[in-house]
Amino acid sequence: MGEQMKSRPLHAPRRDGEVRVEPALDNVGDVLAQNMHLLETADCDVQGRPLRALAASARKQLVADARRFTGRYRDVDSTTGPVPDRVLLAGHQPELFHPGVWFKNFLLGQLACDHSAVAINLHIDSDTMKRPGIVVPGGSIERPATHFVPFDHDGPQIPFEERQVIDRETFRTFGRRATEILHPLVPNPLLTDLWPRAEKCLDATGNLGRALAQARHTIEGEWGLTTLEIPQSWVCRLESFHWFTAHLLAQLPRLWEAYNRALADYRQANHIRSRSHPAPDLACDGDWLEAPFWIWRREDPRRRGLFVRSRGDHLQLTDRRHATLTLPLTPDGDAGRAADRLADFADRGIRLRTRATITTLFARLFLGDLFVHGIGGAKYDEVTDVLVRRFFGLEPPALMIASATIHLPVPHAAGTTAEVHRLERLLRELEYHPERHVDLARLVPADQTTVRAWIDAKQEWLGRPRTYANARPRHAGIARANRELQRWVEDLRGQARIDLKRARDAERAHAILSSRSYAFCLFPADNLRQRMLALSANLR
Repeated sequence: MGEQMKSRPLHAPRRDGEVRVEPALDNVGDVLAQNMHLLETADCDVQGRPLRALAASARKQLVADARRFTGRYRDVDSTTGPVPDRVLLAGHQPELFHPGVWFKNFLLGQLACDHSAVAINLHIDSDTMKRPGIVVPGGSIERPATHFVPFDHDGPQIPFEERQVIDRETFRTFGRRATEILHPLVPNPLLTDLWPRAEKCLDATGNLGRALAQARHTIEGEWGLTTLEIPQSWVCRLESFHWFTAHLLAQLPRLWEAYNRALADYRQANHIRSRSHPAPDLACDGDWLEAPFWIWRREDPRRRGLFVRSRGDHLQLTDRRHATLTLPLTPDGDAGRAADRLADFADRGIRLRTRATITTLFARLFLGDLFVHGIGGAKYDEVTDVLVRRFFGLEPPALMIASATIHLPVPHAAGTTAEVHRLERLLRELEYHPERHVDLARLVPADQTTVRAWIDAKQEWLGRPRTYANARPRHAGIARANRELQRWVEDLRGQARIDLKRARDAERAHAILSSRSYAFCLFPADNLRQRMLALSANLR
């Protein structure tokens, strides 16, 4: 398949309270029906099993495990029962994200109610935690400032799945420290309710990401959401996932080619020069091909690329640091033994995790009927769409895009860049074109005569064509006239400087207070609850 990649710009909503949801909710039923028909009619072999049969098994396992996982820390309506006809999915790293990301969870819950589906949010815990903390605004409304507040010490860049808290005291005091900074702007943030829950969840799980995610999810439950949650690491334990992984590794030369071509097409379509965006190409080292997976061991939890090569009736797998693993698998063979071996690897603490593109590919093709993406994920999934077409020979299931912008409810003057630029231009004019701003009518006759003389002198120089011979005296004459005229615009310049400082302060304050990137827990609980529920409900 040699079709060109279709690319379009995707931007987050800019104004407070604005949402972006595509397709419109009135069309979601049709999209679900189309996606379900695509799966039911998919004529695709996955290493000896039909894709639709593998997907049915994956879905059954996923729903059961999501019920079981969620039931560990909050009430679930039922832990058993038939697999629902429709499964809706979303996913994000288990961190303190902003309300625009959280909006996906509320929309997911609303869609599940509207379409008699089960909604599952995936914790993408195979990603790494960049910094254990959040940015918190503080100060006054007139002079706000931002502070990075840690909830743990920095540590090695390891996946959320393995990340424990390094310093319990830093974690324990985070809520108090953050609310003290925030208090002048937001007296009663959701954080005061969230953080005791996070401490309790940390005691139960020992895992930083799960503590944050489960604390958030318990609040969602009390606010009426009936979504389930499950870590990506649990998804990677599914028998169907092991079979899917074996298929990709068995067909790695073809997948490797399709993956790198899709990345190249994305860069070309989006005019990107960087070879690492949206992801680096898969590497080749002799007869070793890099697969789109991460691998690490429980005792050494640093992610490394997985390299694979074929040797007769088996594959060799390595991270090029530890001992090589073997997998009984050939390109045209059944994946049963290989899937069992992958499960054995997992039991031995060997983590094999998909990279971002393959994570959403598996979710969209095998786990659910509709995946709700944010702006960034939807953009990068242009690569996934092409990969589905070229590797599986299928039209990819449609996805949904959902994002919102919600500002902190802190009333403040709206400083504008336009006002700053106007005053900067005024000050420049006062320096280089003071004659345009001298108010002759307010001057005494003697000063009027002096000003007119300097204006006439400047105009005389400006009226002379610039030549090599007169360039220096012409410039000096104009500059002197400008200097002599400064005394009659000094008051105007002084006021403009005061106004510019005020405008810059207002612009800076507005930028700080109207940022969409603050963590959801910094917002007032009642205000945020009402807004999130209203935004998702009012889309109908």
